[in-house]
Amino acid sequence: MKGKKTGGRTKGTPNKTTEELRGLVQNFLENNIERLQEDFDLLEPKDRLNFIEKIMKLVIPAPITSLEQLSEYDLDILIEKLKMEAENESKI
Repeated sequence: MKGKKTGGRTKGTPNKTTEELRGLVQNFLENNIERLQEDFDLLEPKDRLNFIEKIMKLVIPAPITSLEQLSEYDLDILIEKLKMEAENESKI
């Protein structure tokens, strides 16, 4: 029999290490944007397209195909938005 999980971070809450890493990457990009642009400009057209394709996968989230992919927090937000939309439509 499994024990009930108590404590720890709630589902959907970013890991502290992940947040720190994101901050470090953001600082690196901000501090080196001119050099990165220069390097990008030196790439062959096909390599620029490959780079853009790869980075877009990191920036644009994959489409959600199932509600099981959502955290409980995200589901709660979705439910609240649907309730508000239903209330707004009933007022019309």
